Amino acid sequence: MPPISTRNLDALPDIDGVKALLQSLATLDVIMCDDWESRYYSFNCKWAKGEQMGSMRNGSGDGFFALFNQAGCFIKGFAHESPMSSYRTQPPQPWPGVLDGVPDDFSSALNEPAFSMDEVSFCIWRRNTDSSWSHGSIDFPKGDDPDGSAVLLACLDGNPEGYRQYAEEYYEATIPLDTVRHVYEHLPLTTDVIESLNADQIMDDIADEIEEVGYPSTL
Repeated sequence: MPPISTRNLDALPDIDGVKALLQSLATLDVIMCDDWESRYYSFNCKWAKGEQMGSMRNGSGDGFFALFNQAGCFIKGFAHESPMSSYRTQPPQPWPGVLDGVPDDFSSALNEPAFSMDEVSFCIWRRNTDSSWSHGSIDFPKGDDPDGSAVLLACLDGNPEGYRQYAEEYYEATIPLDTVRHVYEHLPLTTDVIESLNADQIMDDIADEIEEVGYPSTL
């Protein structure tokens, strides 16, 4: 099956699936790294009244924000070197059609400073009443991944091996696949689970951050 991308949104999990994956990824990064700024993944289940937010930032200026509200989910991504990067023009401008058709339910996201909407190469959304994900009416330029979505959304394929490969390279550590799978399945966090990922991590020290993520288990 082709990788997840704006041109293959059928491979993207539903809203609940995306949210659960982002919570798992954020939880794993909390365990692996004490420094929030150095993490790829984050999730805030109390972002604002009636809203939750997940994100991925690769430290090189690329990443995505996912807003969850009562209507559904809105995802904005940015790959700064992609042909469809808003930085291809000065001042930055979205590629034609990328932000077209965004439902009013997500209008607040278009004006959210934290989402840096001037930095965009793709945008997708799905309301709870929708049967599939959507994007604007876009004339894509040639290329396998012109908006960078295939690279940036790859972490949402639900495969624990993807996180393990990233974490072993990024954190220079040996990561047990069974433990990653445990967190992907939202099973209870225990001292053994945490120590198998990071022997230097202490459960009490991350309790507040795990609560912010909203990982559905108690420490």
